Amino acid sequence: MGLLTPKQLSAEENYVRMTETPVSRLIATLAVPTIISMLVTTFYHMADTVFVSRLGTQASGAVGIVFALMSIIQAIGMTLGLGSGNFVARLLGAREHDKANQVFSTSFFTAIGVGTILLVLGVSFLSPFMRLLGSTETILPYARDYGGIILFGAPFMAASFVMNTTLRAEGNASLGMRGIVVGSLLNVILDPILIFWVGLGIKGAAIATVFSQLVSFSILISFFLRRRSTLRLSIHCFRFERWIYHEVLTTGMPAFYRQGMASISMIFLNNVAAPFGDSALAAMTIVTRTMQFLGSALIGFGQGFQPVSGFNWGANRIDRMREAFKFSLTTGFVGFLILGSLGFAFAPAIMRLFIKTDPAVVEIGAFAMRMQCLVMPLQAANIMIAMLFQSIGKAKQASLTALSRQGLFFIPLILTLPQLFGIRGMQLSQPISDIATFLLSLVLLRMFWRQLEKR
Repeated sequence: MGLLTPKQLSAEENYVRMTETPVSRLIATLAVPTIISMLVTTFYHMADTVFVSRLGTQASGAVGIVFALMSIIQAIGMTLGLGSGNFVARLLGAREHDKANQVFSTSFFTAIGVGTILLVLGVSFLSPFMRLLGSTETILPYARDYGGIILFGAPFMAASFVMNTTLRAEGNASLGMRGIVVGSLLNVILDPILIFWVGLGIKGAAIATVFSQLVSFSILISFFLRRRSTLRLSIHCFRFERWIYHEVLTTGMPAFYRQGMASISMIFLNNVAAPFGDSALAAMTIVTRTMQFLGSALIGFGQGFQPVSGFNWGANRIDRMREAFKFSLTTGFVGFLILGSLGFAFAPAIMRLFIKTDPAVVEIGAFAMRMQCLVMPLQAANIMIAMLFQSIGKAKQASLTALSRQGLFFIPLILTLPQLFGIRGMQLSQPISDIATFLLSLVLLRMFWRQLEKR
């Protein structure tokens, strides 16, 4: 029983649970499966980087190139997934179950369609696409082999984000955890087998990823086909209607901005790092993956907070929404303070886990990692404030906070600081961006609380 085999609740029982269970316990119940999902998912990304890095600096650099591609796929899935998930949470809070089914089904089939379009276009223009993502000519053969296969998983990856987020939105986070964890662990197991034992090299890593994503997709969709969810997934519930797409995209655009900007910023970072050599590009790839891993626990915790916030906002329980935010903000800040301290202390050792044969990679990456770890508590506040706005449908504020870190601040910084200060400018661009985003987020949060008090 417990988290892994939750009791199936009726819609009314779920409503009572989401509006009456003590907030801290409810968030923890929803967050633990999501934290596990996020940690395992980012762990397999880390494992990919570790195994592929053993093939050389150029192969490690290719991981950074394809990471930008996977961020695009995630942007599609998270835009539709978080957009529909937060909308579904509010609809369930307002007891509008038929509309919730329509929103979910429409988002699912849209994710399949958009992922397929990306697959066709990406494969058709593979070499120009990899160059656009920042590949150098020495890295290009590896990036083509890796990215060309990853593209075939795009429709299933995008749709899996929608299913996982929707399960979490209705309070069934543990079901979503199963599909994600099984697929991620399978990927970690298959990586060394296909890369080294079978001898497929970097293609083996890509095949392992796509196969594992197919397994995750199959597990997640089975929960809906077997009616383990209170929601219905059906082509008959698909509605090509403005009210659905308007709300889903409006609510989901912060995720698109956040993930889309992550992809675009990675492209800029790759292009800025390339003139400093393949070692610099490989180092920043490893730092990006490591910081993603360190941040995944908070992302998972925040995604446990969002359904509680959105559901109670829809049920007009503003007191519970505020309590949930304060609890999550405090927990996230303290957690990131601890993780940031550990990351700062062990940065060189972490870099050497990935690659030992290139001291320049370790040196460049360790400094960049330490600078980002210093501002991790501020990043925690940025994430929780953005998640609050997104969960309650405050699209403008959520979009601005999502755009600011990687877009509004990071891109201008990564284009100017390296020109002024060389490689140090590249390493400092992200932490300076995080500080600026924190200040902006505080202003937006203060304005929101003032407006709420006037209601």
